[in-house]
Amino acid sequence: MPIATPERYAEMLDAAKSRSFAYPAINVSSSQTLNAALQGFTEAGSDGIIQISTGGAEYLSGPTVKNMVTGSAAFAAYAAEVAKNYPVNVALHTDHCPKDKLDGFVRPLIALSAERVKRGEAPLFQSHMWDGSAVPMDENLAIAEELLAACTAANIILEIEIGVVGGEEDGVVGAIDEKLYTTPEDALATARALGVGEKGRYMTALTFGNVHGVYKPGNVKLRPEILKAAQEAVASELGLDAGAKPFDLVFHGGSGSTAQEISDAVDYGVIKMNVDTDTQYAFTRPVATHMFQNYDGVLKVDGEVGNKKLYDPRSWGKAAEAGMAARIVEACENLRSAGTSLGA
Repeated sequence: MPIATPERYAEMLDAAKSRSFAYPAINVSSSQTLNAALQGFTEAGSDGIIQISTGGAEYLSGPTVKNMVTGSAAFAAYAAEVAKNYPVNVALHTDHCPKDKLDGFVRPLIALSAERVKRGEAPLFQSHMWDGSAVPMDENLAIAEELLAACTAANIILEIEIGVVGGEEDGVVGAIDEKLYTTPEDALATARALGVGEKGRYMTALTFGNVHGVYKPGNVKLRPEILKAAQEAVASELGLDAGAKPFDLVFHGGSGSTAQEISDAVDYGVIKMNVDTDTQYAFTRPVATHMFQNYDGVLKVDGEVGNKKLYDPRSWGKAAEAGMAARIVEACENLRSAGTSLGA
């Protein structure tokens, strides 16, 4: 199918919220990982979100070029072409963008989409993330207001982060401390500044102990009930019905989470969960296996010629893509999105 239109993307998010499931948002950094994501969603019968980080965008432009806008545009163009051959809907998203990279990443991409929309075309990406977790709350929300207006004008959904995710991603490091837990007051400030849809649609990453990267159980305490408290605080202030979920929530830093923690988060309104570390490993592990099992074929040992069929990147690339696709199926099952595709 073609990349999801803004209207179809909204339908996807509405379906996730009303039916209590979430879409895996899969980080990719190459055509191979993009193809693996498309195959994984197809095998799971799930629509989904495919995203690139600032580092992924740089890499896609060429490791020596490092132009995030060029890499993003190339990724979007390639994805738009190959996605036509898969029977699921996918939306394109840009992941964590800190303040110092807004002018070299998100703002120019929003401008490109605005020009496309003026010509009657779809935006280049369906959503963008502003990561204001490293700046004061007032500044975070002020920038979010500006970006929400620009995104809404270009028919794009904004994602924001309220709170801090620990660990490291693309060189941004967050400490593991009490800042990992968003408060009801933070949620109320967000709703007062950005509304709950009337100023434009946005997704909110509220933090409840999340950590990027790999961590062992017990290293950090996830508290999904924080999401419930945030939803209740805003619903109460707005006079909404009991059980209302005014925020479209996002789950960051979920590697190592238990099935129960994921299920609880979805119950409290999470409709998107970022998946990166686990799929990186699922992609790389079959490559390592191939290299170890075919050592004398992939290397020209002792002056021999090796085996072209074994060091051809396609030979190990196919196994890598299959491994990553299988992990995406697992993510869809954990998030209850398997079998929920909206179809054409």
